[in-house]
This record gives sequence, C-alpha cells and structure tokens, in this order.
Amino acid sequence: MDSATSDARTPLGASADNGLKIVVVGGFGVGKTTLVRSVSEIRPLNTEETMTRAGEAVDDTSDVRGKIATTVAFDFGRISLDARNVLYLFGAPGQERFWFLWDRLFSGTLGAVVLVDTRRIGDSWYAIDRLEHHGTPFIVACNDFGGPAHTPAEIREALDLDPRVPLVGCDARSRESGKQVLITLVQHIKNSRAVPAAQAAPPLQEYV
Repeated sequence: MDSATSDARTPLGASADNGLKIVVVGGFGVGKTTLVRSVSEIRPLNTEETMTRAGEAVDDTSDVRGKIATTVAFDFGRISLDARNVLYLFGAPGQERFWFLWDRLFSGTLGAVVLVDTRRIGDSWYAIDRLEHHGTPFIVACNDFGGPAHTPAEIREALDLDPRVPLVGCDARSRESGKQVLITLVQHIKNSRAVPAAQAAPPLQEYV
C-alpha cells in the first residue's frame, strides 16, 4: 500500500501548534513498520536494514523466516488532524538488543499501541511491562497473521492484561483497520485520564 496517499491537511514543512506523540511497540516482526506505513499521510521515515546471516546469531528468526528487513532505530509517520494538530507515530524496534531505545521513545508519549502476534504472545510481555512502568496509557492490537484463533479472554489471560486495557483485532496492512486502532487508543486515553489542554486534540475519527 502506498503510504503517502492520504490528504495532508497541514502542508509538509509547516509547523503545528500541537504535536501529539504515539508509539507503536511489540515483538520482533509483529507488523509495527507496516502499521505506521499504512496510516501515515507521508511516506514514513524508517530505519529498516536488510537482515544478514550474522544477525541470526543475535535475533531469533525462527518464527519470522520470511522477514528480510528489520527496524534498527524507529519508524516515523504523521497524520495531520487539522491546521494546528498533528499526530506523530513512532514505531519501535522489536529485537531485544534494541529495547534500550524504548524508554527514550516513551518520553512525552500520549499513548501507545502494543502490537501482538498471537502465535508469539510472550514477545509482548516486555512492552506491556515497560508501558505500565512508565504509566503510559496503551491498548493491545492483535495483528492477523492467519494463525489459530483465540478468544479475547484467552489472549487477556495469556498477557495478564488489566481488564481496563482495550483489546482489538487488526490487519496492520489495512489503513482502515489501522485507523480504528488509533481511534480506540485516543478514546482510551481520554477515558483513562484528563488530557492536559496543551495536548487536547479534535476527535481522531473526523480526520483519519
């Protein structure tokens, strides 16, 4: 999907008064880069590098054998909500050796999406732990890889997920599906805490 097809309501290069930061985190190869690419109005900045045999000794690729590139810093995309409000999307690298970057990415974050491959539930525990540690509102989105179906109750139990945290299904390749994930996150943020006036933004569904 072409990531630069949506209408930009704030010209590129123009500054917005209110920048809202959202981070997409999760395990290795769960679709974070794909999600950022599918919803961004600009062609996302990414730091993907070709995977090599040398990396196989460091990263566990047994469950993502078709993966040929990986994020080594972060992905960046944006959605202009209106002339004054811009949503900035950061996709975090999933490999354990890059987890040290996460705490810095969480700084100033309005909320986060934890993207999950239900075939590899354990890969998501660290992301949830760090977000809870930082007190960052988050939702969990299960990316559809065509694996065995699990009920929401089973996924919540496997993740030891707080009942107040929204759990949704998604297809990271679909812009419409990605939009619904972001709308769910923004609604959760509004419901979970009073958003400071400096961070308040119009309803996301009106613009994405």
